[in-house]
Amino acid sequence: MRQADQLYRFLFENQHIRGEFVQLDATWHEVLARADYPAPVRNALGEAMAAAALLVATLKISGSLTMQIRGEGPMHLLVVQAFSDGSIRGLARWRGEILAGTLSRLAGSGQLVMTIEREEGERYQGIVPLAGEHLNEALQLYFAQSEQLPTRLWLSADGEAAAGLLIQALPGEREDEDSWNRVSRLGETVTGEELRGLDVETLLRRLYHEETLRLFTPSPVQFRCTCSREKIINTLRRLGHAEMSGIIAERGQIDVDCEFCGARYSFDSVDVGALFATDGFPVESDTIQ
Repeated sequence: MRQADQLYRFLFENQHIRGEFVQLDATWHEVLARADYPAPVRNALGEAMAAAALLVATLKISGSLTMQIRGEGPMHLLVVQAFSDGSIRGLARWRGEILAGTLSRLAGSGQLVMTIEREEGERYQGIVPLAGEHLNEALQLYFAQSEQLPTRLWLSADGEAAAGLLIQALPGEREDEDSWNRVSRLGETVTGEELRGLDVETLLRRLYHEETLRLFTPSPVQFRCTCSREKIINTLRRLGHAEMSGIIAERGQIDVDCEFCGARYSFDSVDVGALFATDGFPVESDTIQ
């Protein structure tokens, strides 16, 4: 039985290769409910969300992975943030007419930026050109240049589901080239419909019925936004008291909308005064709608 919003890890026995598989259903619909994306942008965002869920699971850290696509094309920004606890959020921005086509046509010339942040405060960022026709190709280039781990991904998304499959050589192990080539070629036979629609056991049996696999207990994936009052306050403080007071005088209040989840944080003159009068945070006058 297909169980969406789960991430599955599996291991090719005695072949120094691991794999992951994820399907997003309710998680994906949470994102789609917050913006009316043109189909090509929607599908690119869904593929990126599936990819981020897979990639953060390979890191074995407590923290987050942020994937950004910055381009000069109609889809000029795509951001997905995935956390080690299984939560994920994402958005895309576009301008002008959107026509069906590849990722390279949507984003144009640009960059793929990967940022990894550990809870202890360590931060790593890798930037590669946005190469290839599809997101999986750009990500495979990133791994070849930044991680130096043989990695293959297959991604698919539509208006109902987003899904992805990853295989990767185990770090620190001697690569078995024959096994890697065989497993990669078999992975290439998967279709988007199979990724989105088949349960994990059926999918792996179809692809790798001659291989010995160990499938581990799945972990849940869910939409969750990490915006908060404290984070908004820290951002507003950087503007300075004079600028914030000027905005209050002009507009009556300051409204900050989270682009990921749509939450609205409102601050009036009393909030702004308290914001700069003490190191504490005001709790009375602001609202979240």
